[in-house]
Amino acid sequence: MQTFVIDALNGVSYGLLLFMLSAGLTLIFSLLGVLNFAHASFYMLGAYVGASLAHGLGFGAALVAAPLAVGAAGAAFERVLLRRVRPAGPLNALLLTFGAAYAIGEIVKLVWGLQPLAVTMPASLDGPLFDIGGAAFSRYRAFSMAISAAMLVALHAVLRLTKIGLVVRAALTHARAVEALGHDVPRVQTLVFALGTALAALAGVVAAPLFVVEPAMAESVGSIVFVVVVIGGLGSLGGAFAASLAVGLLQTFAVASDATLGDLAAPLGVRMSDAWQSLTLAQMAPLLPYLLLVAMLAVRPRGLLGERGDAD
Repeated sequence: MQTFVIDALNGVSYGLLLFMLSAGLTLIFSLLGVLNFAHASFYMLGAYVGASLAHGLGFGAALVAAPLAVGAAGAAFERVLLRRVRPAGPLNALLLTFGAAYAIGEIVKLVWGLQPLAVTMPASLDGPLFDIGGAAFSRYRAFSMAISAAMLVALHAVLRLTKIGLVVRAALTHARAVEALGHDVPRVQTLVFALGTALAALAGVVAAPLFVVEPAMAESVGSIVFVVVVIGGLGSLGGAFAASLAVGLLQTFAVASDATLGDLAAPLGVRMSDAWQSLTLAQMAPLLPYLLLVAMLAVRPRGLLGERGDAD
């Protein structure tokens, strides 16, 4: 029971980190109609910029400055490049973000090199927060959960309780009407793209002490983020939140399990080869989100809370 509680908390913390990433991607897709392939690269850029700033200014300053810097870069990218390409069609915009992902990856290699970047965990957040029967939950994971929860509350407040949030939500479905009322819709789109990339960078700064900061980190997390967004339903923040938690818990419990496929298949009467029977859930963990994606697309193609039907 003690291990279950710790694994559940670790799964929720990982899921909330995924949501911080997927929320920005969902916002960008909702307003601009662009599936930003460079989103994970902005996450990686946030991790690198945050790690560099943390060495000189401290982790707290990096937590604020890195998302602002990457968000500004995202705003410039949308205003200078993406805005010119989008009228030519979604494929052109997709190809632009695809190329931007590789460009950011090469820039990171040129500036920081190919070797992993060491990121020191803040001393005040190092060590266990509490211990249950020998299983510990770290202070830093609790901190990352708090940051993710604060981001969720702030995002909800901005979108639901402020004028700019009202304009953004109206522009999602009635862009021309919003523009006719005197609002600068292109500027709103730039702000949303900047916010999305800033959220990705914030996730990168928070994840840096937990994971390896190296040039391949965008590739390792990018596919999982797209899985989350599709499972949740394209354009749905609520769906992205539910899918993030589901994927986080699924992978965490799978990694912590010592069960094999043979153990799971025996009660069902399913026969399989010895090689498959000995395969553990921990070994299958990287594959499980994609299996969940396939199952979701087969049962409900629009995702958990997606609003787009098959005929849309």
